[in-house]
Amino acid sequence: MPLAVYVLGLSVFALGTSEFMLSGLLPPIADDMNVSIPQAGLLISAFAIGMVVGAPLLAVATLRLPRRTTLIALISVFGLGQIAGALAPTYEVLFASRVVSALACAGFWAVGAAVAIAMVPVNSRARAMAVMIGGLSIANVLGVPMGAFLGEHLGWRSAFWAVGAASAVALLGVITRIPHIPLPEKKPELKRELAIYRDRQVWLAIVITALAAGGVFCAFSYLAPLLTDVAGLDSGRVPWILGLFGVGALIGTTIGGRVADAHLFGVLLSGITASTVFLAALALFASSQVAVIALAFLLGLSAFFTAPALNARMFNVAGAAPTLAGATTTAAFNLGNTSGPWLGGTVIDLDFGFASTAWAGAAMTVLALAAVAVSLRLQAGGDGRGGSGSRSRLIARSAAAPGASADPRVSAAPSASGAPRP
Repeated sequence: MPLAVYVLGLSVFALGTSEFMLSGLLPPIADDMNVSIPQAGLLISAFAIGMVVGAPLLAVATLRLPRRTTLIALISVFGLGQIAGALAPTYEVLFASRVVSALACAGFWAVGAAVAIAMVPVNSRARAMAVMIGGLSIANVLGVPMGAFLGEHLGWRSAFWAVGAASAVALLGVITRIPHIPLPEKKPELKRELAIYRDRQVWLAIVITALAAGGVFCAFSYLAPLLTDVAGLDSGRVPWILGLFGVGALIGTTIGGRVADAHLFGVLLSGITASTVFLAALALFASSQVAVIALAFLLGLSAFFTAPALNARMFNVAGAAPTLAGATTTAAFNLGNTSGPWLGGTVIDLDFGFASTAWAGAAMTVLALAAVAVSLRLQAGGDGRGGSGSRSRLIARSAAAPGASADPRVSAAPSASGAPRP
């Protein structure tokens, strides 16, 4: 695995810490900004909305720009967004800073994951993405609990300052370690890439990813108040329990990345089924301290065990258009990260309680399983890419025609500008 892939994973650590640390900071932010916890939870959705919009928008905008220069610009904007959040005087300013940070984060994923995919063999895509997603897992192991710890002892703004510092380290790594990636002789064509949206398997991949991610983060976004208000745990233990979620995520990513290339649908079915079971158990045993601690670990494991397969699936069905394939995966994950917290906040506002977020999440993952079953049925019927599979393969062959790289590592991603998202 090229060193640059690990540098990208290190950068994702900073991005992921910012994205998910609010799950441990909602109570102090709500108190400081004089808003309710569900309103504070909308800051998580704000980041996700920025990712949904930013992924395809920046993928298109940077289609013909140098990859390395684009990465440097985006990680710089992201770091400035963290500083703006740390200095935000009002909830509205904090909300806006989250959207701006998310736009930069989405763009970094869109370009960075494309670079990773372009540098590895086709049969190592899931492993390459596991390295990048590993940065996200480590963010959950170290970054998110540390953010909660800082929020508990130094105020929630200190967590934003810490991520700003981590972004500066990531910027240094990108400048010194990411190589120059030449653009293909034949410039990427937006019209060609837009053709993937005629493929029903692409839309199924979007639905599966959004529902699988949304189900887990419907509950995870409100895990801190569930731990303190329902399970009765001391707030000082919340960072450590969030860290357990991250440990599970790191283990799940490692295992999922190693087996997803060979058993993609097996990983999807088993991982999403496990998440459904764990969410239902969390709803049933939310008042048990031992149960919620164990289930936090297990949810991290099942969610991130599935993530490499979700990423690889999109590249498999839309590999002829790596720019929008990766950006679409990023958007799909964050459709889930938008709808999940929104649904969780809705059931809380309806006075069903914090434990109800787990039931709502389980309902989303059940729908994800149904979508996987439909996709598998289509593939078993011989249409592995959906209704336009032959068209996608034809586009892929034409993209690898004269003028494209003959290196088998990059022939499946000739524009080197796609971006999967954990």
